[in-house]
Amino acid sequence: GLQFGVALFVWLLIAIPACAQATASDQGSLPWDISVWAGGKTGEANTNSFTEAQILSGGFFVGRMVTGEIGQGWYSGEIEYGGNVVPLFIQFRPKHIFGAEFEPVILRWNSTLPSGRFRPYIELAGGGVMTNHNIPPGDTSSFNFTARAGGGFLISHSSGHAFDVGIFWSHISNANLGRDNPQFNGIQLRLAYHWRR
Repeated sequence: GLQFGVALFVWLLIAIPACAQATASDQGSLPWDISVWAGGKTGEANTNSFTEAQILSGGFFVGRMVTGEIGQGWYSGEIEYGGNVVPLFIQFRPKHIFGAEFEPVILRWNSTLPSGRFRPYIELAGGGVMTNHNIPPGDTSSFNFTARAGGGFLISHSSGHAFDVGIFWSHISNANLGRDNPQFNGIQLRLAYHWRR
């Protein structure tokens, strides 16, 4: 858990400045991306049951393209950097727990392949979550680090507006802030609505 988080953080520190520097002269023309979203995740922490824990979350995303279109052929696309504020975080099982989450580092690759109304994307994200009880329950911690990786499709609705359907691997652990460090690992399904300006 901790090793993955450190590796992801280092990679993001290297990738973000490189992407921003490559297109610094074009920053004025690159669009902002604002969305609202909700998602549900299921996974395991203390057992091998993938239905051990269920979490509902929802929030707001703000991002901006840091490149115009780059690459050729099937890997042509644009890189977006953003962040999430997540005021809704509710764990239903194995115990009712409430909290709030933040993801200050989100990197997204938006494909620019001509595919009608559908645009695939992949995404990496990292952040933290604060809850009213330790999560997972036990001698753990009420503050945990989070990581996500996955992708989905943007479905154009009208000019500058799109729906977003994504599926992600989701990880939660305390990086040994508590005596015990069980790790939530699960799958998140997320629905969002985007405005580009």
